[in-house]
Amino acid sequence: MSNMVKVGMADLKAVVYPDALTTLGLGSCVGICLYDTTTKVTGMAHIMLPSSKAIRKNENTAKFADTAIVELIAQMEQLGGRRARFVAKIAGGAQMFSFTSQNDTMKIGERNAEAVREILKEYGIPIKADDTGGNFGRTIEFFSDNGKLLIKTAGKGIKEL
Repeated sequence: MSNMVKVGMADLKAVVYPDALTTLGLGSCVGICLYDTTTKVTGMAHIMLPSSKAIRKNENTAKFADTAIVELIAQMEQLGGRRARFVAKIAGGAQMFSFTSQNDTMKIGERNAEAVREILKEYGIPIKADDTGGNFGRTIEFFSDNGKLLIKTAGKGIKEL
């Protein structure tokens, strides 16, 4: 019997087969899903911001792309996963509100998604699926049996990656 483990905002979790992971309300936040294709060790992070470096209150490592990915990898390795086998799927990074300014600091969703892509590339983890951008929120479920990612979007139905 498997459990559906909830990952909150600015949170991360790693599980082993047969458990699955879910997070709600990805707007500008990005859900990072990592999967070891051999051991079926599975991880998810719900990040809010691209970098911990510009923020004073940065103790919560799960809140930032740069620190959450490092922590998620470490937790998955403790459960028997090997980074060399990890693949990633990402979702979220929406622009939830329209702004008249072209200021990049307002494009938090885009900045989050780009930071996640860069950090995963640095760690040699290939992105197998990417459902980022747009102007709508997402809820995701990630399954340890096969690495399937379900994306639920109000008014748009369910997509499987």
